[in-house]
Amino acid sequence: MKPINEMKLTFLSRSANESFARAAVAAFAAQLDPAVDELADLRTAISEAVTNAIVHAYPHELGNIFLTVQLYENGCITVRVRDRGQGIEDVSKAMEPLYTTGGEDRSGLGFSVMQSFMDKVRVRSIPGKGTTVTMEKYISLRVKGRS
Repeated sequence: MKPINEMKLTFLSRSANESFARAAVAAFAAQLDPAVDELADLRTAISEAVTNAIVHAYPHELGNIFLTVQLYENGCITVRVRDRGQGIEDVSKAMEPLYTTGGEDRSGLGFSVMQSFMDKVRVRSIPGKGTTVTMEKYISLRVKGRS
């Protein structure tokens, strides 16, 4: 199925850009008229994915984060958060709750949070080349003109 609209952003892996990414995706997704809780779920998952890229992909330097959002007629929103950072050695292990490589101040719940708020989460990574997190959320389509 072909998207009805698409947005692409590239920004530096600065922690200040996490809130920018969250707000940009929420504003773009507003076209599908999501409910408040659906929008909150989407914003939370975006925050986790972008924060993971900031903290884990580029731990000692700044790098680019690439964000692509596609909207579909059936209410599906697909979000891709991609980096060209250090990558993940073992994706299955990294997706286990409480597993982290970020030190004591990280909870290791990023992927679990993404999975709980989105309908589908896929992670592809190549060590030394980067990671792509693809998330899907289906928005309940409401009949226009009715409340």
